[in-house]
Amino acid sequence: MTFRARLEDGAAPPPAFVAGHSLGEYNALLAAGVFDFKTGVTLVKRRGALMGEVSGGGMAAVIGLPPERIAAVLESSADGQRLDIANFNSFDQTVIAGPKDAIASVKSSFDSAGARAFIPLKVSAPFHSRYMKGPQTEFAAFLEPFSFAAPQIPVVANATAVRYEPTRVRETLASQIGSPVRWLDSILFLLDQGVTEFVETGPGSVLTKLVAQIRKSKG
Repeated sequence: MTFRARLEDGAAPPPAFVAGHSLGEYNALLAAGVFDFKTGVTLVKRRGALMGEVSGGGMAAVIGLPPERIAAVLESSADGQRLDIANFNSFDQTVIAGPKDAIASVKSSFDSAGARAFIPLKVSAPFHSRYMKGPQTEFAAFLEPFSFAAPQIPVVANATAVRYEPTRVRETLASQIGSPVRWLDSILFLLDQGVTEFVETGPGSVLTKLVAQIRKSKG
């Protein structure tokens, strides 16, 4: 996804920022010149292999509750405390991750809290949670021999919701595996930077819809 601050004369400027959701962050880093295509494929292949070693967990989307309310529901029970928020997608959509039995256990709590929907996701593992810390450590070691260029276009990181620091590409990229995708905060950051136009690149419109939800809720 690319983001532009509109020019007064109507001309289309180059992207002011780029960002991607989860795996899409690699596309953003490639677009910003941080690494070449071959390196990107190598990194994505190893990332997928390491994350694929984790099994026995799952994820679920909670619709209709703000993130802070979801965090409170998780904190209120022993099973909830075994779960993490994995994706802060919008004010209205959050994904949780962890053991499948804990996910099943907390559904009734979210129903009671007023969630419009609780949707288990068809995934093989609890991505972007504490249960990915092992793969995160291994991936950090794998990244050590690689050289990364400073982004030619600012890249907003999933793990921090601010732009990548040129000297901390390895650390930031590795931390993404075991950290939540802070898409909501990333879009709020971009809006605060004066971004007015959001362009999604790829076959779908999922991110465009999330951006629209965020902008509408923000007012």
